[in-house]
Amino acid sequence: MKLSDFDFDLPEDLIATRPARPRSASKMLVATADQITDAHAYDLVDFLQPGDRLVLNDTRVIPARLSGRRWRGQGGEQTSAAIGVTLLEPAPGGLWRALIKPLKKIREGEKVVFSDALHATLEGKDDGIGLLRFNVGGDAFDQALQSTGAMPLPPYIAAKRASDSQDFVDYQTVWARHSGAVAAPTASLHFDDELLEKLRAKGVGFSHVTLHVGAGTFLPVKVDDISKHKMHAEWGHVGAQAADQINQARAQGGRIIPVGTTALRLIETATGEDGTVQPWQGSTDIFISPGYEFRVTDALITNFHLPKSTLMMLVSALMGVGRIRDIYSHAITHKYRFFSYGDASLLLPLAKRDQ
Repeated sequence: MKLSDFDFDLPEDLIATRPARPRSASKMLVATADQITDAHAYDLVDFLQPGDRLVLNDTRVIPARLSGRRWRGQGGEQTSAAIGVTLLEPAPGGLWRALIKPLKKIREGEKVVFSDALHATLEGKDDGIGLLRFNVGGDAFDQALQSTGAMPLPPYIAAKRASDSQDFVDYQTVWARHSGAVAAPTASLHFDDELLEKLRAKGVGFSHVTLHVGAGTFLPVKVDDISKHKMHAEWGHVGAQAADQINQARAQGGRIIPVGTTALRLIETATGEDGTVQPWQGSTDIFISPGYEFRVTDALITNFHLPKSTLMMLVSALMGVGRIRDIYSHAITHKYRFFSYGDASLLLPLAKRDQ
């Protein structure tokens, strides 16, 4: 298929820059193969059944965006330049891979000062990515990052406003556990404790998995023939308990519903051809596009995605290209809010696995 098959016109005013409050007050479009219902996230309990199992990504977003200065020279001859850094992922040898802007203004061996407690030395450049060594590690690094860094808002929000203290709350799920993501699993942002309690009371189960979402999730697709696209890799983990819970729920007739495309990609990676989920850990670069045969996923809770993105391709694989066009047309007409802080959708391609 061609990249243009996943394009659509989105009014600028539908790009959300702040989330709904409370979280579960966001709108939620519920789509089956032949019906669309307008609802809210707090209505989710009405659309799920006892025995259904939600798969939750429990990654925790780190304040990965740093602003500092590079100093060069000695004494009265010193010059400086502002340097912006977005951490991407740890690298071997205690280094961090990072986007550095402007990368050309810093040389290998030079130091960037972010605060009294945090600075880093550039140890290399690799295809537009900087390799940084920080002055502290472990808990000291986490503490310095928490006090110095900002939440790494997606480009389409950052272009409209700067990150602020409210994003430390808004851009984090209520079940975040394991630090390492530089982007939030945003479908999860619609859940609050009250909604979770109602779902538990309904008999819906929860399984936690971890996929550290990388900045590559925002990279554009640059090939017209999407079969030639190379997906970025992200580290994930499916524990034995989560695998057992999912397998048992399926055996008992429950639906497996990932909350977000990150959780979906991870459990599809961990599932064999027979539909059995195995404990799994590693980097996944699974690319799901139309024609993909889903092994374990029955439905999906997700936000509304960027035109021409791999996420549009994923939801098109689940619902069908034509059906997703209809769903997105409805969302635009009915003023649903798009992208990371936007509204939700519950996509139900089939009522039961055997249909």
